Amino acid sequence: MTSTLKFRRAVLTSLLSGLAATTPLFAQANARTGPRFEITFAAAAHPAPITGRVYVAISRTNDPQRTPIAQTGETGVPLFGVNIENVAAGTPIVLDASTFGHPVQSLRDIPAGEYWVQPFVNIYTKFARADGHTVWLHMDQWEGQNWKRSPGNIFGDPIKITFNPKSATPIKLVANKIIPPIVVPAETETVKRIKMQSTILTKWWGQPIFLGATVLLPKDYDKHPEAKYPIVYDEGHFSLRAPGIGATPYWNADGTPRMIIVTLQHPSPYYDDSYGVNSANNGPYGDAIMQELIPAVETKFRVIGQPYARLLTGGSTGGWISLAKQVFYPEFYGGTWSLCPDGVDFRYHQIVNVYSDTNAYFIDRGWMKIDRPTQRKPDGNITAMMKDENWFELVSGDHSRSGGQWDIWEATYGPVSANGYPTPIWNKQTGVIDHQVAEYWKQHYDLRNILQTNWTTLGPKLSHKMNVYVGDADSYFLNMGVHMLDDYLKTTSAPKYSGETVFQPMAPHCWGPPMQELLPKMAKHIEQFAPPGADVKSWRY
Repeated sequence: MTSTLKFRRAVLTSLLSGLAATTPLFAQANARTGPRFEITFAAAAHPAPITGRVYVAISRTNDPQRTPIAQTGETGVPLFGVNIENVAAGTPIVLDASTFGHPVQSLRDIPAGEYWVQPFVNIYTKFARADGHTVWLHMDQWEGQNWKRSPGNIFGDPIKITFNPKSATPIKLVANKIIPPIVVPAETETVKRIKMQSTILTKWWGQPIFLGATVLLPKDYDKHPEAKYPIVYDEGHFSLRAPGIGATPYWNADGTPRMIIVTLQHPSPYYDDSYGVNSANNGPYGDAIMQELIPAVETKFRVIGQPYARLLTGGSTGGWISLAKQVFYPEFYGGTWSLCPDGVDFRYHQIVNVYSDTNAYFIDRGWMKIDRPTQRKPDGNITAMMKDENWFELVSGDHSRSGGQWDIWEATYGPVSANGYPTPIWNKQTGVIDHQVAEYWKQHYDLRNILQTNWTTLGPKLSHKMNVYVGDADSYFLNMGVHMLDDYLKTTSAPKYSGETVFQPMAPHCWGPPMQELLPKMAKHIEQFAPPGADVKSWRY
């Protein structure tokens, strides 16, 4: 089936269960006579009623490490999902021909044959927020907002079936197994951990919200009690692993600048991290990190605690966070080395210009529509399309509840809808862009626009603090936004931008200098810009 026919089917059939206000009578009739799954969850797994989302995954193969649910994705096996509200254990939950799926949009289009199928229940939590909205979202369980492996969610073992798309006989599945709690790695001599409940976020969300940090201490930290250290906040996706450089010989080698490296954990109900800033949908994560988490880290460990010795880095999502924090808190941090950042100029939100393009998924050429890609290899081969990544997120969760990349951008950058959920930047089914929402993005989170609009005040605080690195064949086209930023920075004056922007030819996502190269750059930067009398020696042993 061509992408154009798929597009027409998506527009004409309105197959989004849980989103559509009504279902046409003919579709209801077809759903009753077509294929259907009936999923129940066991009382032993969850005795209380559940509000959330229920899925079935369909695959030709099954493996203990690659079950059907694990095989789903933007280019994965078929996944279908429906919302449920206050459903009791043992009550059948129906997924039928009207249930929206991806990459096959209706069960009616699954060919007859033998398949492995697996049920899954994603449990939502009620959040009565301080902004007056009440929403239902998945509560992170310290797994990094991933419904497929979140503790407490329920699944069933895959079973093999014979599927007939013309049969109306229900296929009954049971979800009766609970995903166990996350095991946090133990501390070591050099790796320490902090986990704390945020007062600020708990008040805003109306539920307990936790923040954390994984701290990598330098060699002989305990042997130099007089030393205070620069601190590097290495931003990125949620992870409980220690910064990887600690496992390299370089970390303990002679001549290595002795610094403390910290990764932060701040998963939100929308994603594996909050993007580290205040936003209308995520709430005051920026305030919580600045006022609660960073003081907890810098009080517990011997850090210099001054802006000249408080630095940022990170890649991809962490690349955007590290650059955004430097822009939004220009006097608190002393410099950033941002690698392959997410869109820093929304004229290239990957390759969509949200300000002037009309559709995120297709380019209309009159007689045909051309699919927009979302991912490529350095040689130009396309590996995923925009519509497919977004449609998979839509199956995973409506109202930006997928836990996916496009949805967190909506939750971070966008305004709140009347229903309390993020206002979409584009229609998730059709890809049609809402330019009013795009203007909100521009004024609040387009980093190039913020810098250009406010350079008179920001420039003196930032001109020497920003460094950006990206592959010029970035897998997600993120190099183009960096080019837009670089084009502007080259025009600056009073003061002129004096940082480093590097484009690596033919390099994919996420190219950037390794920490072994960045630490010497950081040490040199500290020594160059430290105020008179500042400590630039006690940590050089």
